[in-house]
Amino acid sequence: MKREWIQRGAGWAAVLCVALLTGCTSYVTTQVTAFSDWSGSDATRTYAFTRTDAQKNSIEQSTYEPIVASELSAYAFRQVPQAQARYLVGLTYTVGSDLVTVPQPVYYDPWFAPGPYWRRGPWGPWGPWGPMPAGYVAQTYQVFDYTLGIRITERATGKEVYNVSARTTGDNGTLLYAMPFLARSALADFPLSNGSVRSVRLPVDKRGGPAAPAANERAVAAPPASGAAVAK
Repeated sequence: MKREWIQRGAGWAAVLCVALLTGCTSYVTTQVTAFSDWSGSDATRTYAFTRTDAQKNSIEQSTYEPIVASELSAYAFRQVPQAQARYLVGLTYTVGSDLVTVPQPVYYDPWFAPGPYWRRGPWGPWGPWGPMPAGYVAQTYQVFDYTLGIRITERATGKEVYNVSARTTGDNGTLLYAMPFLARSALADFPLSNGSVRSVRLPVDKRGGPAAPAANERAVAAPPASGAAVAK
């Protein structure tokens, strides 16, 4: 289904910049929502991954679990055999696509052939007299939505103690490329308070993965829902 983005066209243009101009951004922004009833201590953070029937023999699942395990280890979680674990960690993940329409300016020259007035001449966008009035054309692009959900339950009782989801967008249809950013964003500052909604901005390292954030970077709360201007 195609979405028409009017008031947020500039924001999508920035996202699509990754696809159109390689290297124009060095950050990935993820939307995170967490529900928490966490009371565990560092000493009790033993866990094992649990799988649905569809995930039991999944190579994809086996690929994502170490990524999440690496992020859990930063918060004193230790992976152990399931019979010894206090917590069970379940994963859900999806990738979907949509078409996004972004209005882009087009400059028209009064001179139609190369010469002193063409493009960079006085009437060009960079000329000393400024550009002719711009027209706009609608450009449509395919954008992918990636999501990761992490659910932590007590093995003995089945009680849910932490449930967090992370979502981001990009131009590549493979979820694997986004998973390191989703996992790090979802577990950043663990445990979040119940009902937390925020944006996490992660820098991209030279290999294309999430780099350690600078000292002056931090996650910020998401804007109120009333501030969104999305029409479907």
